[in-house]
Amino acid sequence: MTSVITLTFLGKGGTGRTTIAFATAKKYAAQGKRVLFVAQEPAPVLSVLLASEIGPEPREIEPNLKAVQIQAARLLENGWEQLKKLEAEYIRTPFFKDVYGQELGVLPGVEGILTINTLREYSASGEYDVIIYDGAGDKETLRLLGSAEIMSWYIRRFREVILDSDLYKALSPFVQPISSAVMNVDWTSNNFSQPNQQINDLLDNAKATIADPNKVAAYLVTTKDKAAIATARYLWGSAQQVNLTVGGVILNQGDLTDNIASEFAPLSVTSVPHPPTLEWQTIVNALPDFSKAAMAPRPITIDVAKRQVSLFLPSFDKKQIGLTQYGPEVTIEAGDQRRNILLPPALSGKPVTGAKFQNDYLIISF
Repeated sequence: MTSVITLTFLGKGGTGRTTIAFATAKKYAAQGKRVLFVAQEPAPVLSVLLASEIGPEPREIEPNLKAVQIQAARLLENGWEQLKKLEAEYIRTPFFKDVYGQELGVLPGVEGILTINTLREYSASGEYDVIIYDGAGDKETLRLLGSAEIMSWYIRRFREVILDSDLYKALSPFVQPISSAVMNVDWTSNNFSQPNQQINDLLDNAKATIADPNKVAAYLVTTKDKAAIATARYLWGSAQQVNLTVGGVILNQGDLTDNIASEFAPLSVTSVPHPPTLEWQTIVNALPDFSKAAMAPRPITIDVAKRQVSLFLPSFDKKQIGLTQYGPEVTIEAGDQRRNILLPPALSGKPVTGAKFQNDYLIISF
C-alpha cells in the first residue's frame, strides 16, 4: 500500500498559511490524489476560504478533496465519555463520572495527543493519499508532531517511578482496558516493568514516520515582513528538535527580489504572488514541487563508523546550544527547545569526546 504523505505549514499568523495549505490540497487533488484537508479548531474565515461549510466528519468539497475540522472540545468529550464507561466497568468507586470532558483539557498535552491520534487514524484508513494539516503553525504544531519522541523518553526514564507510584497501584486494574481501547496495546503492570515491545514499536513507528520526509514534511510560510521572517527562521530551527524535515520556504505576497533567500540557505525559496482577487489556479501554479522535500537537510545523521552524531540546527548560534549526556542518551538544548537522543548500540555508553558547532551543524564525537 502506498504510504500517505502528510504536509503542514509553519509561520507567523497572518502570513497566509491557511491559503497556502488549501492551495496545496487543491494541487494534489488536481493530480488525482485523494486528499484530506484537516483544519484545527473552528474559524469563520475558513468556510469563506473553502467556499463550503465543514464539520467534524470528512466531507467532499471538490473532486478528490475532502475537508474536516478537528474540534478539540468534541474530541475531549468523546474520549471522556469512553473513559467513564471503562471506569464504571473496572473500578468499584468511579471518580470521573461528575467531571465534564472539557475539564480534561487542563492537563498539558491532552489535546495534542487526541489530535495526533485522529491524524493517525485518517492516515491508516486507506482512504487518502495526501493529508494537509492546517494547525496552529507554531510551536504548538511542533510539540504535537514531537509527542511520540517525548512520550518515548518519559517511558524510558520514568518506568520504575510510575510502577512504584500509589496512583498507578490504585489504577492498575484500569490501565489495561484503557490502553487496549485507546492505543491497541497490552500495557499491564507485568509487562510495563520491562521494555514493552508493543508500545515501543508504536512509538518507534511514529518517530520513524515523522523523521521520513517522504511521509511527513513541513514548509515555512513567510512574507517579506521582518517579524514574519524571524518567526519562520525560529520555527525552522525548532522543527529540527522534533526531527521534522523542513522542505522549503514559501514567500507569500512577495517576490525573490525581496532578497530573503540568504536568510534560509540552503533551503529553496518559492515566491507565490498575491493576485488582486483570490485566484486559486494562480497560487496553485506557483507552489513548489513538494516531492523534493527529501532533498532538504535532515535534522539528524548518525555515522557509527566515524562515531559522530550531526544535528542540523539553523537559526541558532553556538551560545544558544547546550549538550549533556546521561547514560545511553544525549540531551541537546537549543534556545528553549530540548531534545533527548537515544544513541544506537554502537555508541551507547561511550562518552562524548568532543563537540563543535559549524555551518549550522552541531557535530558530536564519541
